[in-house]
Amino acid sequence: MIIKNGLVFTENNTFAPMTVHTSGSLITALTAPDASDTNTTKNASDTATSCSANTPDLAEDTSVFDAAGCYVLPGLTDIHFHGCDGYDFCDGTPDAFDAIGSFALSHGVTSICPATMTLPEADLSGICENAAHYRKAQLCCKTAQQTADLIGIHMEGPFISAHKKGAQNDAHILQPDASLLRRLQKKADGLIRLVSLAPELSGAISCIEECCEEFRFSVAHTEADYDTAMAAFSAGADHVTHLFNAMPPFTHRSPGVIGAAFDTPSCFAELICDGVHIAPSAIRAAFRLFGEERIVLISDSMEAAGKPDGHYRLGGLTVFVSGSRAVLSDGTLAGSVTPLYGCMLTAVSMGIPLESAVRAATINPCRSIGMDKLYGSISVGKKAHFLILNQQDLSITSVIKDGLCLKAPHPKGKPADSRHSLPPQPYCSRHPAQ
Repeated sequence: MIIKNGLVFTENNTFAPMTVHTSGSLITALTAPDASDTNTTKNASDTATSCSANTPDLAEDTSVFDAAGCYVLPGLTDIHFHGCDGYDFCDGTPDAFDAIGSFALSHGVTSICPATMTLPEADLSGICENAAHYRKAQLCCKTAQQTADLIGIHMEGPFISAHKKGAQNDAHILQPDASLLRRLQKKADGLIRLVSLAPELSGAISCIEECCEEFRFSVAHTEADYDTAMAAFSAGADHVTHLFNAMPPFTHRSPGVIGAAFDTPSCFAELICDGVHIAPSAIRAAFRLFGEERIVLISDSMEAAGKPDGHYRLGGLTVFVSGSRAVLSDGTLAGSVTPLYGCMLTAVSMGIPLESAVRAATINPCRSIGMDKLYGSISVGKKAHFLILNQQDLSITSVIKDGLCLKAPHPKGKPADSRHSLPPQPYCSRHPAQ
C-alpha cells in the first residue's frame, strides 16, 4: 500500500508531507511526496481509494490510499483500560478479547495492553493463560487484521492499598509477591508488561528490586509519601498509574508520588483525559510538569464504553453509568466510558498541542512498556498501523492495519464531555504552512 498526500506524524513528533509505503504488516519506506509516487503503481489516479462511504466496512487496498486533507497518525496504543462494548478483559474469553479488540480498532486504537483488576489468583491465572492463547492465535491468523493487536497485559492489582482502592474489590488485595508474579507471567507466556502496585505495602520495594528486570512497575492506588515513592523509583519502578487519581495530592510540603515522579526523569505518568477524572488546568499543568515525552494518555475505560447509560460491572462491583461518568454506589469513579481517541481529542480541546497529545497516545505508551521497536510511530520496519484524521475537525476518516482499511464507524463510543470533545479550531503549534 502507498499512503500519499497526507500530513504524516513523524518520529520528530511533527507533521510533514510524506508518502508512506507498506507491505503486508510493515512499513517499508518513507519518501518525499513527488511525481514518482504515481510510477510505483503505474496508474495511481485510477486506483486510489479513501475508504469512502461507498466502500465495504473492511476493504483490502493493495494500491494507493489518498490521504489528501488528512493527518496520518500511527495507530493509537492504550496500555490501561478494562473493557468496552459490553465486555471486560477479565471476562477472559475469546469472545471478549475479540469484541474489545474490534471496538478498539474501530476507534483508532491498533494495539492494546488491557488491565486486570484485584481478583483471586485463580481468576488472574485463567485470564493470563487465555490471553496468551489468544495472542498466539492472533500472530498466525489473518483475521487479526480486524482487531487491535494484544501486545501486553497491565496487572492493576492485587497489590494495592485498601485505602486507595478506587473501584477495586478490597476482599482480594494481596501483599506484593514475586513468586505470584512469576506464576502469572508463566501462564501469560511473558505477556505481562506492566505491574501496578502500592510501594508502601510490605514487601513492595523488595519485590520491585527482585523483579525489575522481568517486569515494569508502576506506582498506583497508593498512600505513599514522597520518600516511599522515591524508594520505589530507585528500586526500579518507572511509571505512575493514572496520575492524580487514587494517590495523595501534590502539595508544597507533601509532594507525594507526583513530586517523586517529577524528580525521576525516567518515569512515565498516565493521565485519564476524559473530562471527568482531571480538571483541564491540571491536565495542562501535568504536561508542563512532566514534558510531552513522559505523559501517557490512557482511557481507563470499562465495559460501558460504547454502550448506553445503565448498570454495568467492573471487578465484580456494580457501576452506574450516566453520560460521561461511571461511578460506584458511593460515588467513587469507576473508570471511564471514553475511548482513547476521545481522550486525545479532549486533551487538544483543553489546550494541549495536537502533536503533544498524539505523542502521548502513540509512541509514549509503547516506550513505557518496551514495545516501541514495533509499535508507536511511523518508521521503516515498524507495524503498518495508521489512524487517518480529517485535518479540519480531527474526525476519523479511516483506520489502516496490516494492509486493510477500516472506514470510520458511525459514532459509537461515548465521547468525552461535549464541552471538551471537539474544538472548532484545534490548537496545534507546529503545523507546517499550508
